Amino acid sequence: MTVSPEPRSPTWLRAVLAATAIVAVAVPALVVTHPPAIPQPHKRVVLQRRVVPAAELPPVEPVTFIDLTPEDAKAFNAGVPFSDLPNPAARPFRFAGGTEDRARATDCLAAGVLYEAGDDSEGERAVAQVVLNRLRHPAFPKTVCGVIFEGQERSTGCQFSFACDHALTRWTPTADAWRRAREVATMALGGAVYRPVGYATHYHTDWVVPYWQASLDKVVAVHSHLFFRWTGWWGTPPAFNRQVSSSEPVIAQLAPISDAHKMGGALAEADAALLEASAALGLVAPEGVAGETAPFTASAGDGDSFFVTLPWGVQPELYPTIAAKACGERKACRFSAWSDAAKTPTAAPLTTDQVAAMAFSYLRDRDTGVERTLWNCTRYPRPDRRQCMKQQVLLTAVPVAAATPTPVATPVAELGGVRRKGDTVARGDEVPDATAAKRPASAFPSASSSARRLPMTSER
Repeated sequence: MTVSPEPRSPTWLRAVLAATAIVAVAVPALVVTHPPAIPQPHKRVVLQRRVVPAAELPPVEPVTFIDLTPEDAKAFNAGVPFSDLPNPAARPFRFAGGTEDRARATDCLAAGVLYEAGDDSEGERAVAQVVLNRLRHPAFPKTVCGVIFEGQERSTGCQFSFACDHALTRWTPTADAWRRAREVATMALGGAVYRPVGYATHYHTDWVVPYWQASLDKVVAVHSHLFFRWTGWWGTPPAFNRQVSSSEPVIAQLAPISDAHKMGGALAEADAALLEASAALGLVAPEGVAGETAPFTASAGDGDSFFVTLPWGVQPELYPTIAAKACGERKACRFSAWSDAAKTPTAAPLTTDQVAAMAFSYLRDRDTGVERTLWNCTRYPRPDRRQCMKQQVLLTAVPVAAATPTPVATPVAELGGVRRKGDTVARGDEVPDATAAKRPASAFPSASSSARRLPMTSER
């Protein structure tokens, strides 16, 4: 008997059944190993709000942030309402300091707006207004540079983060960006007002939440930055009533990008050298310098005269600063400086070589209105020749006949070398012309007419 073969399923049907089996196994496995993301609720943050009374100066808290993801921070900030109280524009501010202080203030403000807001004109104007608002508020420093670099001595806690996080060494702005930032700073210091931020004294980006936010009113958003002012009286116009200082400090870390601050390091060295030199004179007692060699040495011919060896590497432009600090509040003072210690005298009178080697001199006599700074222009050329020591004559005694009458001189002022109108000269001297009679003579003691004249380099 013949048995017929069992009929087989079509090929296509077997393929469909196999695919179905694979999907039935793979899909559950994929779901188990890759569960779908379940939206998590935003982290809840509760900040304690406090209104500082007018009798208490509001504290300036360090810039520390709540531990939130950028998404959670944005959600939190979006939920903080803007204040519905009036937001008047700040009063115009006009910088009143001198040329050098204005240059330092301008570059401090330019660095602040550029490093905080980037090369964005509107953002920079908003940051500049906050700086000027702080300048007028009693809770903050009273100089532009002081406001921007507040806390720079700490590794953390700066009010403006770029001052502490080494941003100035990591990134250098382009020439155009720096120029635009300085233009914004110049306008702000000249009376320009950015009205939208009103009297705001704080700001932050919308992806962070600082702890201080609870004590302030949110007033405006400029791009990704949110601006705040203190609640209560401390956020109103009458609170911004402090006198501003026009004496701007030098910020050493701005030296790489700012001509106005490039002497910061040298000034610090000069101050340290002056402190130790003053200690050598018995004027001050330095701390922590026992057994060390001072960067320069000084000796005093009398209480109002200083012979100084200048420290190596200090720029000639700083010599007047060193001289003024050495003289302090003296009404009459003579400061003479040399760059070569071997030629620095320890007492008067000076030799020809010592006079010729002098690098700088400063003369002050407030009773007669004399104040003069002169450089040895053979070593330190000056753009104004009136600042140069000129070729003069040195009077040295020579033998004279016994029959020659001894000259008799009328005493001059105690500040040797400063002739006042009406001072007489020794009989037998050449009578100076009218112009010379009104001009201060050399800063070194003159001799009698019984002298020969030798050229020398001295003060004008």
